[in-house]
Amino acid sequence: MEDNNIFIGGKPFMNYVTGVVMQFTTKNANDVIIKARGKFISRAVDVAEVASKRFLEGTVGVKDIKIDSEEFKNDEGRDIRVSTIEITLEKNQ
Repeated sequence: MEDNNIFIGGKPFMNYVTGVVMQFTTKNANDVIIKARGKFISRAVDVAEVASKRFLEGTVGVKDIKIDSEEFKNDEGRDIRVSTIEITLEKNQ
């Protein structure tokens, strides 16, 4: 299975949009999963919207959105809970 996951972080916004568009155009993926945690969730939503509505208008839509939270220990050993999101974009059939 090819890796169609895009993890959103601190890179420039358009890098992620380009990554999503490239998955659909040059790699001919049927779906792409945009993943983000915490403060990057709003950026993930923006990437999905810009990619699907501006660059791939009419050819790609949102198939699924999953929300969750992850728990882990921070550097001080405290339990931290962080929200996560997975947005699945899919080619229109």
